[in-house]
Amino acid sequence: MPDHLRPDTWGHLAIAAALLVGVLLVGTVGYSMLGLGAVDAVYQTIITVSTVGFREIADGDPGTTWKAFTSVLIILGTGSMLYGATSVIESIVEGRLTGQLRRYRMQRTIDAMDGHLIVCGTGRVGRAITEFVRSIGQEVVVVDRDPTRFSEQDSLHVLGDATSDEILRRAGIERATTLVTALGTAVDNLYVTLSSRKINPDLFIVSRADDPEAMAKMLQVGADRAVNPYEIGGSRMASLATQPNVADFVDVVVHDGTFEAKLREIRLPDGCGFVGQTIDELAIRQSTGAVVLSVRDMASRFHTDDVTRRPFAEGDVIVAIGSDESLDRLAAAVTCRGVYP
Repeated sequence: MPDHLRPDTWGHLAIAAALLVGVLLVGTVGYSMLGLGAVDAVYQTIITVSTVGFREIADGDPGTTWKAFTSVLIILGTGSMLYGATSVIESIVEGRLTGQLRRYRMQRTIDAMDGHLIVCGTGRVGRAITEFVRSIGQEVVVVDRDPTRFSEQDSLHVLGDATSDEILRRAGIERATTLVTALGTAVDNLYVTLSSRKINPDLFIVSRADDPEAMAKMLQVGADRAVNPYEIGGSRMASLATQPNVADFVDVVVHDGTFEAKLREIRLPDGCGFVGQTIDELAIRQSTGAVVLSVRDMASRFHTDDVTRRPFAEGDVIVAIGSDESLDRLAAAVTCRGVYP
């Protein structure tokens, strides 16, 4: 049975605990009314409910009222404990308690995450996105309402409707850096984009849109990028048909982790020593081994032809190619606030 259809095990345990506490209170009050002191009343209630068999505190024959009250208390107490024990055993046998503890630990892990990526939707598009993000070592939290879509590889996920603000917050939307919404309908993607932008104004949002009108609306409500997977798939097939070697090279560099050369984007931070200097002046290739292919400025323009002669400016994003080691050296130089060595 799916987890979302099973009874609330913790609710059952809470009910059992409440019943037991209630029985103890009733027993204490009842024995107090029958003539015992406060401490004796509590003690008599505990030994009665636990059925340990100790002698009763009352002197002589306790009387009919005492016996009737004690009998009822025994029935209520043992019934409450049996109810709680049955809930625990049933949960262990059916795996519900184990599953809930696992989800609790997983939620604790998500609550401690910062700077992660969230993927809404685990259809074919969402699954492909998640697998690629994980392949490059970035932390990702997956959100979907269908529990059957989660596999054992989905170590961090949130079960629920991504259009709900509560579910987005459980996925750590306030602390995430990027959100990819790849739900099945444009309306859902639009709603998630709008809600996410309101919750986290600094979030980078990539939204799925299956037609030009939907793409325009995604950008209007706050998406940083709107992507039509069908259009991209068609362009990819066209590239393979017309320039198969170029298309294969780009795929290998971007997606194949076994290839030595990688593409990476590196944003210049405030106070970077690169600002005001050119690639030739900095001798980036000689110093790091990475090759700068292009630079994108704050106006979203790419500089390629003049990339070696143009001085770097605040907010530039470098697009470079090279080995992981050379790109790491370039990134370390960029993040240094002092003068470039």
